[in-house]
Amino acid sequence: MTCKQQRSLEKHLIQEILHFLRLLLEWVKHTPCSGCARDSSASLSPNSSMTTKELQEYWRNEKRQCRQVKLLFEIPSTRIVEHHLSKYVMYKIIILQTGSFDSNKSVIERRYSDFEKLHRNLLEEFNEEMEDVTFPKKTLTGNFTEEIINERKLAFKDYLRLLYSMKYIRRSKKFIDFLTRPELQEAYGCLRGGQYTKALEILLEVIGLQERLTRGNPVSVVPTLCAIVVCHKDLENPASAFEYGEKALSHLRMHSSHRYYIPLLETMITLAYELGKDFLSLQEKLEEWKAKKDPIRVFTLKELAVREYVQ
Repeated sequence: MTCKQQRSLEKHLIQEILHFLRLLLEWVKHTPCSGCARDSSASLSPNSSMTTKELQEYWRNEKRQCRQVKLLFEIPSTRIVEHHLSKYVMYKIIILQTGSFDSNKSVIERRYSDFEKLHRNLLEEFNEEMEDVTFPKKTLTGNFTEEIINERKLAFKDYLRLLYSMKYIRRSKKFIDFLTRPELQEAYGCLRGGQYTKALEILLEVIGLQERLTRGNPVSVVPTLCAIVVCHKDLENPASAFEYGEKALSHLRMHSSHRYYIPLLETMITLAYELGKDFLSLQEKLEEWKAKKDPIRVFTLKELAVREYVQ
């Protein structure tokens, strides 16, 4: 083989390698990572009718969801609560995102019976995974001594960290409900009672934790985002309502059959018109949906929100 032929062959091989690397890079960019917390209902594929801008946004969201969020659990303090016929210890739980500042922390309180209920529920669904998980036992006396309380603080911290380390458990509804449901129930109770400021305060606290816990399934936070929209709207904060509405709508882009999609779209049209923003594109989406579906009774966004977490 002459030097000229060898150089030509080397050049060809380099071009082939570069082509392969480009294909590999495209595949890596567009393939969800194995660490994503996703369930089958959350798996999406780009729609052929999506615009270039929507496709770009879709892939940005895909890559963002693949960045695993790691949470740490701390129980720094407790308080003893006494009612007329009962007395119990409330454990203050701080949930931190690793590598983040204190502004990203969430603070909740739970009592022994809440942990006990979580443990029972998880045993029903994840008996095999929970086989080696120990739970602090009840004591007949001394439950309110400093020694017992401190022991349980450490035990519950280790318990939560262990549960979170198991992917099927940390993605489960039962685990997520333990960390968010009491606050959401309180918030929706305030909303139903017209206490929009109080409801909004709680919802804004819990939405950050909800988003971190359900990173691979963003549709699950849509009801909370829509409740925030309702509160802002009733408190006459249209700009803030529109901001959270846009976020909720972005999660529903591939879920036009979702029960919140049309009520949210109708609310966003009203807000966009009020704020002098483009409402025609939203109106087009609404008309497009109506053309495909039979006329049905659609609840307003507020009517949907007040139906959530009714005990």
